[in-house]
Amino acid sequence: MMQRADRESLVAEAERIIRTGSTSFRFASRLFDQQTRERAWLLYAWCRACDDLADGQVLGHGAVTPGDPEARVALARALTERALAGERTGQRAFDALALVAEECAIPRRFIDDHLAGFALDAAGWRPATQEDLLRYCYHVAGAVGCMMAVIMGVAPDDEETLRHAADLGIAFQLANIARDIVEDDAVGRIYLPATWLAEKGLAAGALGEARHRADLADCARRLAALAAPYEASARVGAERLPRRSRWAVLSAANIYGDISRKVIARGERAWDDRTMISKWAKLAHVARALR
Repeated sequence: MMQRADRESLVAEAERIIRTGSTSFRFASRLFDQQTRERAWLLYAWCRACDDLADGQVLGHGAVTPGDPEARVALARALTERALAGERTGQRAFDALALVAEECAIPRRFIDDHLAGFALDAAGWRPATQEDLLRYCYHVAGAVGCMMAVIMGVAPDDEETLRHAADLGIAFQLANIARDIVEDDAVGRIYLPATWLAEKGLAAGALGEARHRADLADCARRLAALAAPYEASARVGAERLPRRSRWAVLSAANIYGDISRKVIARGERAWDDRTMISKWAKLAHVARALR
């Protein structure tokens, strides 16, 4: 059994990681009760560490194309395996996963599904179809939604509620893809389906060119339309959560949904700089979620 001081140290480190790595997620997580909030931070720390390893970045910033992506994902898998086997890894984020997985009995399949998303990126995978894109979104975000649901008290065998949780993650990821089309293309990542690119005559490595902005705006609208039913499904699933968890989830859905809407509203200017949601706008979304 982990000592209280060790747990507190891991939680403090996880809070530091999320404070730098995701202002939106940290903002929404503050609505949870303390135990759920701490467990959400612990899970986030592991997700962030895996993402940083895969993308050659630090706490979500300064992504570069790593020279050995498959070796990096293999390291993330190995550290995860050691942590879940009860071994101290010396990597705080992976020890954080071991702690929250033990406390909440997180199903191993969701952990493996999430790692599979990083493996797709490491292999240089690109979606050929819309269905491929949605499968990828499940791995990198939907599986996280399922793990978060378990942390909030959803039974690991409650498949219907977990499906709604996965849908929330998918909606989040589609919003992120719309916001980061140009940024991702700059480091060799393409998440728009090849069928969409072919329709527009777009080529990898050239998405940031000004002449393509109208086409990118159209793709962003298409991503938002694709995300809409997943966001709606998530709102249905949120009704099954405890009150404070429901509030946090609906707030996050409002905030990430607003990212899509803001990208669309900015049109061809959406990629001149990173689309952000202000603190005051986030507070408004929290208030709306409470109502």
